[in-house]
Amino acid sequence: MADRRRINPPLGPTTAPIFTHSTNAPSPKPPHRIRPPNEIRKIFLQTGLTPSASGSAYLELEPSPRTATDSFCNNFSSLKIICTVHGPRHLPRSVPFSPHLLLSANVKFAPFASPERRGYIRDASERDLAVHVENALRGLLISERWPKSGVDVVITVLEGEDDGPLGLLGDEAGKEDGGLRGWGMMSVLSGCITVASAAVVDAGIDCVDLVSGGVAGIVRQREALTSGALENKTGDGEAQIVLDPCPSEHASLVAICVVGYLQSRDEITEIWTRGDLGGVSGEQSTERLGLERLMDRAVEAAVSSCTVLEQALRESVEFKSRKQALAEAPGKAKRKESG
Repeated sequence: MADRRRINPPLGPTTAPIFTHSTNAPSPKPPHRIRPPNEIRKIFLQTGLTPSASGSAYLELEPSPRTATDSFCNNFSSLKIICTVHGPRHLPRSVPFSPHLLLSANVKFAPFASPERRGYIRDASERDLAVHVENALRGLLISERWPKSGVDVVITVLEGEDDGPLGLLGDEAGKEDGGLRGWGMMSVLSGCITVASAAVVDAGIDCVDLVSGGVAGIVRQREALTSGALENKTGDGEAQIVLDPCPSEHASLVAICVVGYLQSRDEITEIWTRGDLGGVSGEQSTERLGLERLMDRAVEAAVSSCTVLEQALRESVEFKSRKQALAEAPGKAKRKESG
């Protein structure tokens, strides 16, 4: 008698299909930057997506422009992050008394967030991102108002920034950078800081300001950009500072800097740099692209992100106010009738 509750395997051996590129098809071309160097990608930010959490937010960056190709691999890069905040809540009695709010940040990549499938256990890069996000949020919270309380910030990266052209997976993406990988982590950290700030404010936790993430990098262009994209075009191999660099859009990244910035207080709560700044010159031989100038451009990117953050939170507050007014309207009508 056949078992109808079980799907039986094939009787004979099977071979999995293997997809290869056609010899006549053109090789996939990586995207190139068409934005001006002082412009960041468009940001979509929305709060209040997880009702079970105290606060939540979702952030998505505009993907890189597609190029015509018949490859099965996507040759564009994007960034999608969701954050939930749980708390503030009382700590267990076993925990020693703390006069400040205990902050805990957790960053985890979804298994499908990158071309290389990630495991379910956090690796070293995810733990490093959590430490940087936690440091950026410590300067944001007014922790003295929540003694012996804790708050958990859980960030899930649904789609992460890649280190190089997505159509050229493997070690080829890192050869142009001298073998250095992990450039996409800097953009991920910038997005994590911004979305975590929105989720914390959505949770109603007292804050001194809004912290936004900004990233700037010293890049070398793959090819000359379109005449309308840049006013000052650089030649091949010349370095320049751009805001919100996408690793797949440039030939190589020389250095990159991420900051967590409080705009109203003009303070930097977190900074992370990577790369070699020594011996890098700009368009003019006497112009030096140092760390201070790179930080200033990263702050400019953070200010642009803060504009989107303020607008998203303003819309969230207006929506909650209208929702509360509609909920209280029947009660007010009943009180008027009884009076």
